[in-house]
Amino acid sequence: MDILVVDDEPAIVRLFQQRFRREIRAGKLTLHFASDGSEALEIFNSSKAEVVMILSDINMPGMSGLELLEKIREMDDAIPVYMISAYENEEYSRQSTELGANGFIPKPLDFVGLKKLLQLDE
Repeated sequence: MDILVVDDEPAIVRLFQQRFRREIRAGKLTLHFASDGSEALEIFNSSKAEVVMILSDINMPGMSGLELLEKIREMDDAIPVYMISAYENEEYSRQSTELGANGFIPKPLDFVGLKKLLQLDE
């Protein structure tokens, strides 16, 4: 399963790699990382990545996560997209839903819940 994680915080890469190391080693999960919306679109459109889910931060320089969501929905209205933000507020949640997000995940991330969402819990 290929998951695209979009976040401008470099520590997110290490955090995801650490929390999902067993699943990565077992070949159950491949993580692709993008630090902004433009890079995410390149990965999503790449024939090398068979992304089946996107987890995107909302607040990023350049293209925001909400703008990315709009572009993804123009290309693919079925892929699950979950928006992530440290700022859990009704406006972000409402905008995410209106733009077609499958859910809103607050930071700090609950990796037990995230593994359940990804159906990786044992």
